[in-house]
Amino acid sequence: MIKKLVTYFFLFFSIITVQAEQTRFAMSAPNAVETGKQFRLSFTVNERGSNLKLPPDLTDNFNVLMGPSTGQSTSIQTINGRTTTQVNYSYTYILQAKKEGNYELRPASIEINGKVFESNSLEIHVVKAQAKTVQPQTGNTNQGTQSVDLGKDNLFVRVDMNKRNVFRGEQIISTVKLYLTPNIPIAGFDEVNLPTYEGFYTQDIEIPQQINFTREVYNNKIYQVGILKKTILFPQQNGAIRIEPFSLSLLVQQRVKQRSFFDDFFSGYRTVKATVTSSAVSVNVKDLPSAPPDFFGGVGNFNITSEISNENITTNDAVTLKLKITGSGNIRLIKNPDLKLPSDFEIYDPRATDKVTASENGASGTKTIEYLFQPRFEGDYTIPAIQFAYFNPVSGSYITKSTQEYALHVEKGTEEQSATVISSLRKEDVQLIGQDIRFIKQGNPSLKIKSSTFYGTPLFYLGYAGSSILFLLLFIIYRKKAKENANIALMRNKKANRVARKQLKAASVFMKQNKDEAFHESILKAFEGYLSDKLGIAVAELNRESAVSNLQDRNVEQEVIDDYLEVVEQCEFARYAPSGGSEARGEMYKKAESTMSRFEKQIKK
Repeated sequence: MIKKLVTYFFLFFSIITVQAEQTRFAMSAPNAVETGKQFRLSFTVNERGSNLKLPPDLTDNFNVLMGPSTGQSTSIQTINGRTTTQVNYSYTYILQAKKEGNYELRPASIEINGKVFESNSLEIHVVKAQAKTVQPQTGNTNQGTQSVDLGKDNLFVRVDMNKRNVFRGEQIISTVKLYLTPNIPIAGFDEVNLPTYEGFYTQDIEIPQQINFTREVYNNKIYQVGILKKTILFPQQNGAIRIEPFSLSLLVQQRVKQRSFFDDFFSGYRTVKATVTSSAVSVNVKDLPSAPPDFFGGVGNFNITSEISNENITTNDAVTLKLKITGSGNIRLIKNPDLKLPSDFEIYDPRATDKVTASENGASGTKTIEYLFQPRFEGDYTIPAIQFAYFNPVSGSYITKSTQEYALHVEKGTEEQSATVISSLRKEDVQLIGQDIRFIKQGNPSLKIKSSTFYGTPLFYLGYAGSSILFLLLFIIYRKKAKENANIALMRNKKANRVARKQLKAASVFMKQNKDEAFHESILKAFEGYLSDKLGIAVAELNRESAVSNLQDRNVEQEVIDDYLEVVEQCEFARYAPSGGSEARGEMYKKAESTMSRFEKQIKK
């Protein structure tokens, strides 16, 4: 029994619980009305009130024909097992505008539980009442051939631009609107050809699939207006850009006269096709002022931040610097800012992603650029701040912002680095072998005239010439060796294949140990170190484009270049996705080894 009472208790309170929420008192009316036409002024409040007072000076411009008529509505909502009940009370007046003009209705007031609450204010545009058009009647009109004249002022389309004079890259909100008078019922669309916006980069704003018509005053006349398309435009060229006219066909219901009493009652309407064409629209685009060197195409209002993955690493570690550009404007058209790194760093192509939202306020969001690099040698380095300049169309000037700089401490890694070793020339001591004191010859020496001498003989001159030539040859060889030793690029060129083979051998070890990341990293290092040494390109300046261009200049076959690109792409992709297993690694290793061998044969010095 007690359990049942507890259950009923909670069920009772879960049903009748009313959330304590803030009192809401709202006033609503059409934003545009005609003189002499009746319209409704409504008040809604979520608590029972009394002593409702209309806006002051209301009767100066409007006649109160009837009211208030009161009503009450109740809504019950259940969320996560909790039921809430909402009660709304409404008060409605029938008004009539006295004269044309723009009028502001100041807040009304109501008393609830001893407190006075005020509503919102309203603006109402009153226009002159339109004269009714009378269709000429002809007794012998045939229903099948009856012509329909809707008139260009009663049904038309136009492109509404929030700006007509802008800077190149400044965003514009373009809205395609359909205007029709209230007495024209639309049955549907037949053909729709919306503008293409040539000369602009576009981004569509999401709108409901079903067209909602609202009242709007245009040229001092009230229309029912439906939005067909909303687009953000970014002009990409200077001067006057013309948006060409477009057309669309609609199906309109038209009342026709019944020819006899026996005609079907519902046959008093027929559907006709009406084609409307817009007018051309021109936008004046001004060129940007002379840009600073750190301008990467951003036009709008932006801010930048950065973060680094690690500041204390070893030579085997990769570092990621993440740059975020946040704000509103042409964020998708901003190029990647330059990251200036020491020449000894291996840098990969940056990876950029963006998340942009298109709304009635324009395009806004975040663009993230990830820079991946790897120091080759130990030491202390400074990663300089990234300078980012953008053009602000509101102030008409460039604004420069920068990130912080980072101090990077690099220690020697466990894996032996493929550093280039230059051996210096070796000096040898010169030894003089001989005797400075000869022994004293004893006895009586006998002197005689020598019949012949070696000096002046042909053999003497031949030996003299030969020794001179040999000396000159040795001197040339010595100078060549010295020049080669002094030419770092040439030494790196000669040792490139040997160093790359060591790196591939390390990749083979990692492959057997099923270390995917180290395997792919070793292959990338092998190719990057090889091409850097072989082509004489600094690692910081080596990328796919420069590598392919230099390989083509060295008359390397395109098939070999394609194999190289395939290996590099597979290795870089493997950093972000799982590999295909040991067989895939084996095939990749064979292709890398084969490509390296073909490089060595085809690359010309």
